[in-house]
Amino acid sequence: MKSTAVLSTLVAVTAAASLPAHAQASDPVLSKARAFVATAAAQANRWTGPTTGPKAQAGKTVVYVSSDQRNGGAQGVGVGVQEAGKAIGWTVRVLDGRGTVSGHADALGQAIALKPSAIILGGFDAAEQADLLEQANAAGIVVAGWHAGAASGPISSPKVFTNITTSATATAEAAAYYAIARSNGKAGVVIFTDSAYAIALAKSDAMAAIIRQCKGCTLLETRVQSLGSATKDMPTVTASLLQKYGQKWTYSLGINDLYFDGMLPALTAAGIQPTGQLANVSAGDGSQSAYQRVRTGQYQDATIPEPVNLQGWQLVDELNRAFAGQKPSGFSIPVHIVTKANIAYDGGAKDTFDPQNGYRNVYRKIWGR
Repeated sequence: MKSTAVLSTLVAVTAAASLPAHAQASDPVLSKARAFVATAAAQANRWTGPTTGPKAQAGKTVVYVSSDQRNGGAQGVGVGVQEAGKAIGWTVRVLDGRGTVSGHADALGQAIALKPSAIILGGFDAAEQADLLEQANAAGIVVAGWHAGAASGPISSPKVFTNITTSATATAEAAAYYAIARSNGKAGVVIFTDSAYAIALAKSDAMAAIIRQCKGCTLLETRVQSLGSATKDMPTVTASLLQKYGQKWTYSLGINDLYFDGMLPALTAAGIQPTGQLANVSAGDGSQSAYQRVRTGQYQDATIPEPVNLQGWQLVDELNRAFAGQKPSGFSIPVHIVTKANIAYDGGAKDTFDPQNGYRNVYRKIWGR
Protein backbone atom coordinates (compact mmCIF):
# COMPACT_ATOMS: atom_id res chain seq x y z
CA MET A 1 0.00 0.00 0.00
CA LYS A 2 1.30 3.42 -0.92
CA SER A 3 1.94 5.78 1.98
CA THR A 4 -0.16 8.89 2.53
CA ALA A 5 2.83 11.02 1.54
CA VAL A 6 3.21 9.21 -1.78
CA LEU A 7 -0.52 9.41 -2.47
CA SER A 8 -0.54 13.14 -1.73
CA THR A 9 2.45 13.66 -4.00
CA LEU A 10 0.74 11.78 -6.82
CA VAL A 11 -2.36 13.92 -6.50
CA ALA A 12 -0.34 17.12 -6.41
CA VAL A 13 1.79 16.14 -9.40
CA THR A 14 -1.26 15.11 -11.40
CA ALA A 15 -2.98 18.39 -10.64
CA ALA A 16 -0.02 20.48 -11.80
CA ALA A 17 1.28 18.26 -14.57
CA SER A 18 1.00 20.68 -17.47
CA LEU A 19 1.23 23.96 -15.62
CA PRO A 20 4.08 26.22 -16.86
CA ALA A 21 6.28 27.87 -14.23
CA HIS A 22 5.29 31.41 -15.27
CA ALA A 23 1.59 30.51 -14.93
CA GLN A 24 2.19 29.13 -11.42
CA ALA A 25 3.73 32.44 -10.39
CA SER A 26 1.01 34.55 -12.02
CA ASP A 27 -1.97 33.19 -10.08
CA PRO A 28 -1.51 32.31 -6.39
CA VAL A 29 -4.91 30.58 -6.38
CA LEU A 30 -3.34 27.76 -8.41
CA SER A 31 -0.68 27.07 -5.80
CA LYS A 32 -3.29 27.16 -3.06
CA ALA A 33 -5.52 24.80 -5.06
CA ARG A 34 -2.77 22.22 -5.56
CA ALA A 35 -1.81 22.27 -1.88
CA PHE A 36 -5.43 21.94 -0.78
CA VAL A 37 -6.08 19.00 -3.11
CA ALA A 38 -2.96 17.15 -1.96
CA THR A 39 -3.99 17.42 1.70
CA ALA A 40 -7.66 16.61 1.15
CA ALA A 41 -6.87 13.53 -0.96
CA ALA A 42 -4.63 11.97 1.71
CA GLN A 43 -5.78 8.80 3.47
CA ALA A 44 -8.28 9.45 6.27
CA ASN A 45 -6.95 6.93 8.80
CA ARG A 46 -6.54 9.04 11.95
CA TRP A 47 -9.32 9.53 14.48
CA THR A 48 -9.79 13.20 15.37
CA GLY A 49 -13.11 12.94 17.18
CA PRO A 50 -14.11 12.51 20.83
CA THR A 51 -12.65 9.77 23.03
CA THR A 52 -14.73 10.36 26.17
CA GLY A 53 -18.43 10.80 26.88
CA PRO A 54 -21.39 9.36 28.78
CA LYS A 55 -22.09 5.66 28.99
CA ALA A 56 -25.03 4.29 27.02
CA GLN A 57 -28.39 5.68 28.16
CA ALA A 58 -30.74 2.72 28.20
CA GLY A 59 -34.16 2.18 26.66
CA LYS A 60 -34.18 4.93 24.02
CA THR A 61 -36.17 4.99 20.78
CA VAL A 62 -35.13 7.03 17.74
CA VAL A 63 -36.92 7.85 14.49
CA TYR A 64 -34.70 8.81 11.56
CA VAL A 65 -36.65 10.96 9.08
CA SER A 66 -34.84 10.73 5.74
CA SER A 67 -35.23 13.59 3.29
CA ASP A 68 -35.29 11.09 0.43
CA GLN A 69 -34.25 7.42 0.50
CA ARG A 70 -33.25 7.75 -3.16
CA ASN A 71 -30.48 10.09 -2.03
CA GLY A 72 -27.36 8.07 -1.21
CA GLY A 73 -26.27 10.47 1.52
CA ALA A 74 -29.54 10.56 3.44
CA GLN A 75 -30.03 6.84 3.02
CA GLY A 76 -26.46 6.09 4.12
CA VAL A 77 -26.73 8.16 7.29
CA GLY A 78 -29.85 6.20 8.18
CA VAL A 79 -27.95 2.95 7.79
CA GLY A 80 -25.27 4.29 10.13
CA VAL A 81 -27.88 5.34 12.69
CA GLN A 82 -29.41 1.86 12.59
CA GLU A 83 -26.00 0.21 12.94
CA ALA A 84 -25.00 2.43 15.86
CA GLY A 85 -28.44 2.14 17.44
CA LYS A 86 -28.06 -1.63 17.54
CA ALA A 87 -24.60 -1.26 19.07
CA ILE A 88 -25.81 1.04 21.86
CA GLY A 89 -28.99 -0.97 22.49
CA TRP A 90 -31.69 1.39 21.16
CA THR A 91 -34.69 0.93 18.88
CA VAL A 92 -34.40 2.79 15.56
CA ARG A 93 -37.05 3.33 12.89
CA VAL A 94 -36.57 4.98 9.47
CA LEU A 95 -39.23 7.03 7.67
CA ASP A 96 -38.92 8.31 4.08
CA GLY A 97 -39.68 11.99 3.29
CA ARG A 98 -39.75 11.16 -0.46
CA GLY A 99 -37.81 14.26 -1.51
CA THR A 100 -40.58 16.85 -1.14
CA VAL A 101 -41.54 19.42 1.48
CA SER A 102 -44.94 17.79 1.93
CA GLY A 103 -43.28 14.39 2.19
CA HIS A 104 -40.94 15.68 4.89
CA ALA A 105 -43.91 17.08 6.79
CA ASP A 106 -45.85 13.81 6.54
CA ALA A 107 -42.89 11.73 7.74
CA LEU A 108 -42.06 14.15 10.55
CA GLY A 109 -45.68 14.17 11.68
CA GLN A 110 -45.64 10.37 11.77
CA ALA A 111 -42.40 10.46 13.76
CA ILE A 112 -43.85 12.81 16.39
CA ALA A 113 -46.95 10.63 16.70
CA LEU A 114 -44.72 7.66 17.58
CA LYS A 115 -43.54 9.59 20.69
CA PRO A 116 -39.89 8.54 20.42
CA SER A 117 -37.06 9.67 22.67
CA ALA A 118 -35.49 11.47 19.72
CA ILE A 119 -35.96 12.38 16.07
CA ILE A 120 -33.14 12.82 13.57
CA LEU A 121 -33.68 15.08 10.55
CA GLY A 122 -31.90 13.34 7.70
CA GLY A 123 -31.03 15.90 5.05
CA PHE A 124 -33.63 18.67 5.12
CA ASP A 125 -33.60 22.12 6.71
CA ALA A 126 -34.94 22.48 10.22
CA ALA A 127 -36.44 25.85 9.23
CA GLU A 128 -38.54 24.13 6.57
CA GLN A 129 -40.50 22.26 9.23
CA ALA A 130 -40.29 24.78 12.09
CA ASP A 131 -43.89 24.35 13.26
CA LEU A 132 -43.62 20.57 13.54
CA LEU A 133 -40.26 20.79 15.28
CA GLU A 134 -41.77 23.12 17.84
CA GLN A 135 -44.37 20.42 18.45
CA ALA A 136 -41.60 17.86 18.90
CA ASN A 137 -39.75 20.11 21.32
CA ALA A 138 -42.94 20.77 23.29
CA ALA A 139 -43.47 17.01 23.55
CA GLY A 140 -40.00 16.59 25.06
CA ILE A 141 -38.57 14.85 22.00
CA VAL A 142 -34.88 15.55 21.44
CA VAL A 143 -34.15 16.63 17.85
CA ALA A 144 -30.81 16.23 16.08
CA GLY A 145 -30.01 16.79 12.42
CA TRP A 146 -27.84 15.83 9.48
CA HIS A 147 -27.66 18.66 6.93
CA ALA A 148 -30.46 20.36 8.85
CA GLY A 149 -28.75 23.75 8.51
CA ALA A 150 -25.83 25.44 6.82
CA ALA A 151 -23.37 24.89 9.68
CA SER A 152 -22.52 22.18 12.19
CA GLY A 153 -23.52 22.53 15.83
CA PRO A 154 -26.71 23.47 17.70
CA ILE A 155 -29.57 25.30 16.00
CA SER A 156 -31.44 27.70 18.26
CA SER A 157 -34.68 28.15 16.33
CA PRO A 158 -36.30 25.78 15.74
CA LYS A 159 -34.38 23.99 18.50
CA VAL A 160 -32.04 21.26 17.28
CA PHE A 161 -29.58 19.79 19.80
CA THR A 162 -26.88 19.61 17.15
CA ASN A 163 -26.54 19.48 13.37
CA ILE A 164 -23.96 17.16 11.82
CA THR A 165 -22.31 18.14 8.57
CA THR A 166 -18.86 18.42 7.09
CA SER A 167 -18.01 22.09 6.76
CA ALA A 168 -19.90 23.44 3.76
CA THR A 169 -17.08 25.91 3.15
CA ALA A 170 -14.37 23.22 3.21
CA THR A 171 -16.41 20.95 0.92
CA ALA A 172 -16.99 23.79 -1.52
CA GLU A 173 -13.30 24.70 -1.41
CA ALA A 174 -12.37 21.11 -2.19
CA ALA A 175 -14.58 20.98 -5.30
CA ALA A 176 -13.58 24.41 -6.59
CA TYR A 177 -9.86 23.99 -5.91
CA TYR A 178 -9.91 20.58 -7.59
CA ALA A 179 -11.38 22.10 -10.75
CA ILE A 180 -8.83 24.93 -10.69
CA ALA A 181 -5.88 22.59 -10.15
CA ARG A 182 -6.92 19.98 -12.71
CA SER A 183 -7.73 22.58 -15.38
CA ASN A 184 -4.47 24.46 -14.77
CA GLY A 185 -6.48 27.53 -13.95
CA LYS A 186 -8.67 27.47 -17.07
CA ALA A 187 -11.94 25.88 -15.92
CA GLY A 188 -15.22 26.96 -17.51
CA VAL A 189 -17.64 26.15 -14.71
CA VAL A 190 -21.35 25.54 -14.29
CA ILE A 191 -22.48 25.13 -10.67
CA PHE A 192 -25.60 23.16 -9.77
CA THR A 193 -27.42 23.93 -6.52
CA ASP A 194 -30.82 23.63 -4.84
CA SER A 195 -32.31 26.77 -3.29
CA ALA A 196 -34.49 24.70 -0.94
CA TYR A 197 -31.50 23.89 1.26
CA ALA A 198 -29.43 26.44 3.16
CA ILE A 199 -26.40 24.17 3.14
CA ALA A 200 -26.66 23.79 -0.65
CA LEU A 201 -26.67 27.55 -1.17
CA ALA A 202 -23.77 27.95 1.26
CA LYS A 203 -21.77 25.44 -0.80
CA SER A 204 -22.63 26.90 -4.20
CA ASP A 205 -21.95 30.47 -3.07
CA ALA A 206 -18.55 29.44 -1.70
CA MET A 207 -17.67 27.53 -4.89
CA ALA A 208 -18.63 30.50 -7.03
CA ALA A 209 -16.52 32.87 -4.93
CA ILE A 210 -13.42 30.69 -5.32
CA ILE A 211 -13.86 30.20 -9.07
CA ARG A 212 -14.11 33.99 -9.46
CA GLN A 213 -10.75 34.33 -7.67
CA CYS A 214 -9.05 32.22 -10.37
CA LYS A 215 -7.72 34.60 -13.06
CA GLY A 216 -8.07 32.20 -15.96
CA CYS A 217 -11.32 30.50 -14.91
CA THR A 218 -14.85 31.44 -15.95
CA LEU A 219 -18.02 30.97 -13.93
CA LEU A 220 -20.50 30.38 -16.72
CA GLU A 221 -23.61 29.96 -14.60
CA THR A 222 -24.99 28.90 -11.24
CA ARG A 223 -27.99 26.76 -12.07
CA VAL A 224 -30.73 26.23 -9.49
CA GLN A 225 -32.14 22.74 -9.93
CA SER A 226 -34.24 20.80 -7.43
CA LEU A 227 -32.58 17.63 -6.20
CA GLY A 228 -35.99 16.05 -5.92
CA SER A 229 -36.49 16.18 -9.69
CA ALA A 230 -32.84 16.12 -10.76
CA THR A 231 -32.89 12.64 -12.29
CA LYS A 232 -35.91 13.55 -14.41
CA ASP A 233 -34.86 17.11 -15.32
CA MET A 234 -31.12 16.87 -15.85
CA PRO A 235 -31.14 15.33 -19.36
CA THR A 236 -33.04 18.38 -20.67
CA VAL A 237 -31.04 20.83 -18.52
CA THR A 238 -27.76 19.32 -19.71
CA ALA A 239 -28.74 19.45 -23.38
CA SER A 240 -29.72 23.11 -22.97
CA LEU A 241 -26.42 24.02 -21.29
CA LEU A 242 -24.40 22.21 -23.95
CA GLN A 243 -26.19 24.19 -26.64
CA LYS A 244 -25.66 27.44 -24.71
CA TYR A 245 -21.98 27.08 -23.79
CA GLY A 246 -20.53 24.37 -26.03
CA GLN A 247 -16.82 23.77 -25.44
CA LYS A 248 -16.59 26.65 -22.95
CA TRP A 249 -18.24 24.32 -20.41
CA THR A 250 -15.42 22.13 -19.09
CA TYR A 251 -16.31 21.58 -15.40
CA SER A 252 -19.52 20.98 -13.48
CA LEU A 253 -19.56 21.52 -9.73
CA GLY A 254 -22.64 20.07 -8.06
CA ILE A 255 -23.70 20.25 -4.44
CA ASN A 256 -24.74 16.59 -4.76
CA ASP A 257 -23.96 13.57 -6.96
CA LEU A 258 -27.63 13.25 -7.98
CA TYR A 259 -27.15 15.86 -10.70
CA PHE A 260 -24.63 13.66 -12.46
CA ASP A 261 -26.86 10.59 -12.26
CA GLY A 262 -29.25 12.43 -14.56
CA MET A 263 -26.69 14.01 -16.91
CA LEU A 264 -25.37 10.87 -18.55
CA PRO A 265 -28.07 10.31 -21.21
CA ALA A 266 -27.65 13.84 -22.58
CA LEU A 267 -23.84 13.66 -22.50
CA THR A 268 -23.72 10.39 -24.39
CA ALA A 269 -26.36 11.58 -26.88
CA ALA A 270 -24.26 14.70 -27.55
CA GLY A 271 -21.17 12.61 -28.21
CA ILE A 272 -19.29 13.92 -25.15
CA GLN A 273 -16.40 11.60 -24.28
CA PRO A 274 -16.41 10.00 -20.80
CA THR A 275 -13.15 11.79 -19.92
CA GLY A 276 -11.30 14.82 -21.21
CA GLN A 277 -14.17 17.04 -22.34
CA LEU A 278 -16.44 17.74 -19.37
CA ALA A 279 -15.35 16.91 -15.83
CA ASN A 280 -18.02 16.59 -13.16
CA VAL A 281 -17.15 17.15 -9.49
CA SER A 282 -19.59 16.72 -6.62
CA ALA A 283 -19.29 18.70 -3.39
CA GLY A 284 -21.39 16.32 -1.38
CA ASP A 285 -22.41 12.83 -0.34
CA GLY A 286 -20.30 10.44 -2.44
CA SER A 287 -23.01 8.04 -3.64
CA GLN A 288 -22.33 4.51 -4.86
CA SER A 289 -23.10 5.54 -8.44
CA ALA A 290 -20.62 8.44 -8.09
CA TYR A 291 -17.91 6.08 -6.86
CA GLN A 292 -18.53 3.81 -9.83
CA ARG A 293 -18.26 6.73 -12.26
CA VAL A 294 -15.06 8.00 -10.66
CA ARG A 295 -13.49 4.53 -10.57
CA THR A 296 -14.26 3.81 -14.23
CA GLY A 297 -13.69 7.32 -15.56
CA GLN A 298 -17.27 7.72 -16.72
CA TYR A 299 -18.23 11.42 -16.73
CA GLN A 300 -17.14 12.14 -13.15
CA ASP A 301 -13.65 13.12 -12.03
CA ALA A 302 -14.15 13.43 -8.30
CA THR A 303 -16.56 13.45 -5.42
CA ILE A 304 -16.14 15.09 -2.04
CA PRO A 305 -17.99 12.54 0.06
CA GLU A 306 -19.14 12.69 3.60
CA PRO A 307 -18.54 9.65 5.82
CA VAL A 308 -22.26 9.04 6.13
CA ASN A 309 -22.00 5.82 8.13
CA LEU A 310 -19.63 7.50 10.58
CA GLN A 311 -21.99 10.46 10.80
CA GLY A 312 -24.83 8.07 11.65
CA TRP A 313 -22.74 6.77 14.55
CA GLN A 314 -21.92 10.33 15.57
CA LEU A 315 -25.62 11.25 15.62
CA VAL A 316 -26.32 8.40 18.02
CA ASP A 317 -23.41 9.53 20.20
CA GLU A 318 -24.66 13.14 20.18
CA LEU A 319 -28.15 11.99 21.20
CA ASN A 320 -26.61 9.91 23.99
CA ARG A 321 -24.91 13.09 25.22
CA ALA A 322 -28.24 14.93 25.09
CA PHE A 323 -30.01 12.20 27.07
CA ALA A 324 -27.21 12.37 29.68
CA GLY A 325 -27.58 16.15 29.99
CA GLN A 326 -24.25 16.89 28.31
CA LYS A 327 -23.28 19.27 25.50
CA PRO A 328 -22.64 18.22 21.88
CA SER A 329 -19.15 16.94 21.11
CA GLY A 330 -18.44 19.62 18.50
CA PHE A 331 -16.72 17.06 16.24
CA SER A 332 -16.57 17.62 12.45
CA ILE A 333 -14.47 15.34 10.27
CA PRO A 334 -11.98 16.99 7.87
CA VAL A 335 -12.96 17.23 4.21
CA HIS A 336 -11.86 14.43 1.84
CA ILE A 337 -11.57 14.27 -1.97
CA VAL A 338 -12.03 10.96 -3.80
CA THR A 339 -10.47 10.59 -7.27
CA LYS A 340 -9.51 7.66 -9.46
CA ALA A 341 -6.00 7.88 -7.99
CA ASN A 342 -7.06 7.23 -4.40
CA ILE A 343 -10.45 5.54 -4.64
CA ALA A 344 -9.09 2.22 -3.35
CA TYR A 345 -8.51 3.78 0.08
CA ASP A 346 -10.90 4.68 2.91
CA GLY A 347 -13.63 2.19 2.09
CA GLY A 348 -13.65 2.84 -1.64
CA ALA A 349 -13.81 -0.86 -2.45
CA LYS A 350 -17.36 -0.72 -1.06
CA ASP A 351 -18.22 2.40 -3.10
CA THR A 352 -18.48 4.57 -0.02
CA PHE A 353 -16.28 6.81 2.11
CA ASP A 354 -15.88 4.85 5.32
CA PRO A 355 -12.70 6.07 7.05
CA GLN A 356 -10.48 3.34 8.45
CA ASN A 357 -9.88 5.27 11.66
CA GLY A 358 -11.53 2.89 14.10
CA TYR A 359 -14.56 5.06 14.82
CA ARG A 360 -16.89 2.15 15.60
CA ASN A 361 -14.61 0.83 18.34
CA VAL A 362 -14.06 4.35 19.71
CA TYR A 363 -17.78 4.96 20.10
CA ARG A 364 -18.41 1.50 21.57
CA LYS A 365 -15.70 2.19 24.15
CA ILE A 366 -17.24 5.57 25.02
CA TRP A 367 -20.65 3.94 25.50
CA GLY A 368 -19.26 1.00 27.48
CA ARG A 369 -20.42 -1.44 24.81
